[in-house]
Amino acid sequence: MAGASTAQRGTPGSDRPARKGSGSPKPPAPPERTGPPASGGRLRRGRALALLGAAALLAGGAAWVLYGSSWLRVEKVGATGTEVLTVEQVLAAAAVPVGAPLVGVDTDEIENRVRTALPRVDSVDVVRAWPRGIGVKVTERKPVLLIRKDADFVEVDASGVRFDTVAKAPAGVPVLVLNAERSPSARRFDERRLLHEAVRVAGTLPDPIAAETSQVKVGSYDSVVLELSGGRTVAWGSGEQSEAKGRALTALLKAAPDADHFDVSVPTAPAVSGS
Repeated sequence: MAGASTAQRGTPGSDRPARKGSGSPKPPAPPERTGPPASGGRLRRGRALALLGAAALLAGGAAWVLYGSSWLRVEKVGATGTEVLTVEQVLAAAAVPVGAPLVGVDTDEIENRVRTALPRVDSVDVVRAWPRGIGVKVTERKPVLLIRKDADFVEVDASGVRFDTVAKAPAGVPVLVLNAERSPSARRFDERRLLHEAVRVAGTLPDPIAAETSQVKVGSYDSVVLELSGGRTVAWGSGEQSEAKGRALTALLKAAPDADHFDVSVPTAPAVSGS
């Protein structure tokens, strides 16, 4: 019997499994969303605008409280640290604008006014005392030496600053006696330099010795003599090693209280005489 026809057998290889990837292509997948829904974005923008509005209101309110309201304005001004000066003098020099907004007061300008108007002031600190005050704290210069000027006295501090002229010599401050015209070193050490040496000596005297010193005599750069109470004298030498000389003189005054003359020009070898 004849075999099956080609039609009956079918297409050759029709019974094999279909190849991978054969057939109709799959439709592309829809793109994934990368951001929040539109309604979420509008909500965030709304919150941000609300926060900005609240911040603007707070800033405006704070500015009004600080500058526009009557709550934080200068009502009281005080001064401390005065000794020779009076509180009234300091307040007049400070000229703090009472009634002005406290936050707007220029403290640096007030300090400048006080220093300019009152040379006796060495330093000044102006602070705000919330909610309605200004405090002015001054530190006055201390005279360590006096220079005669006709019938008055010029006060000189430890930095050599001549800061005031007074009619009466303050107690416990020595007077400068400058007599260096005949000194061989007069050309090299002028009056300004000799004044510096005298201030250097007077500014380092221990307090008990300064209280007993009536004059600081300067004959030359290395010839400074102190006049103490009771007619006693001290050969000091130059202004160098003044602290060591002060300690040596303190020891000599205790060891020889009846001596008339002390020499501390060489502080490691002090001497006394007239005891």
